[in-house]
Amino acid sequence: MEILNYLNTFFFRHKRLKVCRNEIISFYEAAVSCFKKGGFMYVVGNGGSASDCDHFAGEMLKGFVLPRRLSSEGARDTLDAGSFTNLQNALPVIPLTNFNSFNTAFSNDCNPQYVFAQLVWTLVKSSDILVCISTSGNSKNILEAAKVANCIGAKVVALTNYVGGSLKKLVKGLCINVPELETFKTQELHLPIYHIVSIILESVFFLKK
Repeated sequence: MEILNYLNTFFFRHKRLKVCRNEIISFYEAAVSCFKKGGFMYVVGNGGSASDCDHFAGEMLKGFVLPRRLSSEGARDTLDAGSFTNLQNALPVIPLTNFNSFNTAFSNDCNPQYVFAQLVWTLVKSSDILVCISTSGNSKNILEAAKVANCIGAKVVALTNYVGGSLKKLVKGLCINVPELETFKTQELHLPIYHIVSIILESVFFLKK
């Protein structure tokens, strides 16, 4: 019931994104399945979309709209009082944009088009999700990352513009095409999507019933 209320409120506030309703639902359902199986979510993007990767991860690695206090008896027995009081439950969402030493070294020494693909090949497992944020759907380093994730068998989710570019063909149906074409306007519609997904995931995993 909470999820339906969140969605109804979200689409009342963001009416233009109603065209993406089914894809947004598929996104959070895939994420729920991933995390319940112990998987990780990795996110990639360039420029402003790289900032979105950080933003999305930040909402998941600490409390967003709900408190996430530790409650496990095992944790209470293991941690000291200060740690138990101050640490929070979280979900593993990792921005691949923040491996600065690796990213700059690889881009200098190798073909920079494959910088994210190398990280995907190294870190991502078949139980994981790769979220590709690209306002054009044609960013070469994002496309190569998606190709490798497909090879591994990981789920790939795309946030892109109304057309979707080449990325749309690589995500096997889970492409969220927001109703804009200009870069900054597309980015403005990506933010509320990962916010509502964050809220729903937090509700599923951390809301006390």
